[in-house]
Amino acid sequence: MSDKLKIKLSIADRVYPLTIDPSQEEGLRKAAKNIEQLAKKFEQSYAVRDKQDVLAMCALQFASKIEQKGIDQSEGTVAATERLRALDALLNSKLGIQ
Repeated sequence: MSDKLKIKLSIADRVYPLTIDPSQEEGLRKAAKNIEQLAKKFEQSYAVRDKQDVLAMCALQFASKIEQKGIDQSEGTVAATERLRALDALLNSKLGIQ
């Protein structure tokens, strides 16, 4: 029998009971805390009608950060590959390799 942990997370004034692996607890608690902080920021900064609007904006914010990291990584990989090819060509030319 695997050891599962029962926790309760509060997000947007609702409590969510979860059964998780103990290794997930820290990440889930941090994620819930980040959502709560961002939700409060949106509520203070914008005229928000309901919690669903706030949660949708939180989801968009977090998802856009993930997507942007992926874009940045792929651009960095392309740039690194181009530099490596240029270095390879330079080395080949100095060593007389075609």
